[in-house]
Amino acid sequence: MPNPKPALKPRPPLKPRPTLKTRLALTSRSGAARSAGSAHFRTYRLALPPVSGVFRPRLVALSVVLAAGTFVLFCWGLTTGDYPIGFTDVVRALVGFGDPGTVLVVEELRLPRALVGLLAGIAFGVSGALFQTMTRNPLASPDMIGLTQGAGTAVVAGIVLGWDGGLGTQALGLLGALVTALTVYALAWRRGTTGYRIILIGIGVAWICTSATDYLVAKGGRFQAQAALGWLVGNLNGRTWGQVGPLAIALAVLLPTALLLGRLLRTLQLGDDVATGLGTRVQPVRLAILLTGVGLVAFATASAGPVAFVALAAPQIAQRLAGTAWPPTVASGLTGALVVLGGDLIARTLVSGTELPVGIVTGVLGAPVLLWLLVRANRAGSGG
Repeated sequence: MPNPKPALKPRPPLKPRPTLKTRLALTSRSGAARSAGSAHFRTYRLALPPVSGVFRPRLVALSVVLAAGTFVLFCWGLTTGDYPIGFTDVVRALVGFGDPGTVLVVEELRLPRALVGLLAGIAFGVSGALFQTMTRNPLASPDMIGLTQGAGTAVVAGIVLGWDGGLGTQALGLLGALVTALTVYALAWRRGTTGYRIILIGIGVAWICTSATDYLVAKGGRFQAQAALGWLVGNLNGRTWGQVGPLAIALAVLLPTALLLGRLLRTLQLGDDVATGLGTRVQPVRLAILLTGVGLVAFATASAGPVAFVALAAPQIAQRLAGTAWPPTVASGLTGALVVLGGDLIARTLVSGTELPVGIVTGVLGAPVLLWLLVRANRAGSGG
């Protein structure tokens, strides 16, 4: 028998061609979307010198506001003390004008403390931004991966055991943080390193350093233990120009380095394979970022102590305010300075007649930020 012919399927009706009015509406809608997306940044290109880049008005405005707020808190902190000084008198004293007694109190007694808080806050904020961008993890701060604890163990060993060898807390903090960083990097190495392995290894090394510090404090004498505990909380009391100088020199070298590494940090956010395809030498760049962050956190810790949660919270606050996909370096540093100076001001005025260590205030304020980051990571499916 001949096969029956298959039934022909009806042809679907042709879609009507969009009218001119419809095309204009679609075009205006897509143009509005592009303009809304480009409102956060603008590209530029210069002929001389041959430079191109991205200008972000919101980020620049945020940095200006943060800088202004930091200056206000910096001067406000100089007005606080047993000898009250007006805000205007403080500003005049900073430029060398005003009453000689006021100038002496501001420049010799109060200014070193304020400068250590300002510079340490900047160092903590920038180092946190470097580590969080490198590992693509908001929990990867020097507090969490053992660098702060390693610097603290070295300084406490110098205080309790007298092993400073004339190096001072600055050199001991740098040495401890550097040894800790190299240990974490070596243990995390397996045909290269990843941010995930650095965080896991760093958490384990952090607990080892914390246990060693507790043992040293328990073994030390009464006065040595008190000095070590006062420093371990994170304290700006009694700071002198001796702590300001090395910290300022370190930031003068390390901050430009951190800014120059900014473009390479962007490529690492895309993953190691994509970064390699774009011409980035992943492992050398990651090691350079690690050493830069170590230097920042080591000098800041040696000057002000391990001020808790600043390196963790400041980059995340700056990122939310700037609306960027990564923690901005400059805004993170200014946010860190704002947090340290504000925390020190609260610590000095919260309890009348008592100056609390700044680390207590930043710990109370930073703990909710850590819980929020953990909850957010868990909801996103990356919290374990």
